[in-house]
Amino acid sequence: MFGLGGQELLLVLVIVLVLFGGKKIPELLRGVGKGMGELQKGLDEGKKMLHDSARSEPEAIERDRTPAETQTPK
Repeated sequence: MFGLGGQELLLVLVIVLVLFGGKKIPELLRGVGKGMGELQKGLDEGKKMLHDSARSEPEAIERDRTPAETQTPK
């Protein structure tokens, strides 16, 4: 995970425990989880908007063509 071994990960966890204390860690993780949820929701909305825009683009191009462009040559 992120190129960290077991010892490095344990050291990071100990430092976090010392800095924030046992009571603050669940609160901190809850905030991180909510932030990640909001980020995921925003990404999903962006993908949906992009998909909808790509789907409507051919219709707009066809609608904007002049009648001369849509006629087939004889």
